[in-house]
Amino acid sequence: MSEPRNTREVSEEVFRAVYDSPASLPGEHRWLTPDEDVRKLESLLGMPSRTIGAPLWLSGESPDCANCGRRISWLDIVSSALQRIHDRAMIASVILGERKFVNTEAPAAIPGVMCFECGATIEDLRSFKCHNWAYAREAMLEVLELVSAREAGTSS
Repeated sequence: MSEPRNTREVSEEVFRAVYDSPASLPGEHRWLTPDEDVRKLESLLGMPSRTIGAPLWLSGESPDCANCGRRISWLDIVSSALQRIHDRAMIASVILGERKFVNTEAPAAIPGVMCFECGATIEDLRSFKCHNWAYAREAMLEVLELVSAREAGTSS
């Protein structure tokens, strides 16, 4: 059984000190989710295109899938999470929300992430984060209502 995650909500000041710089991410490489994958991610979550405007960062020992060579992105993380852990509304809230979270451990690898393209296990992804500075609360609530409505429509 894996160790419990140590993720804590923190103040804006602590978040900026720890996570604002991509240099703070663990692992040999740091990279952004390609725009094409952000658009697929929005579709997967039931969001209108161009809802996500913030950079979606990742870090790890290799930025590409060892099996197919595709660039690893938040699309892999979200599609994997939707299959096993989280619902669309929760993930949309994290990406678009104002609350800030940090992991208090630096994992050797984030477990359970599979390549969106080929389904291979991604072994050495270490961290992921987004900067969600510019979202108005009302606009975020509209998107979350849309995502929740679509989730309810697909779960029946």
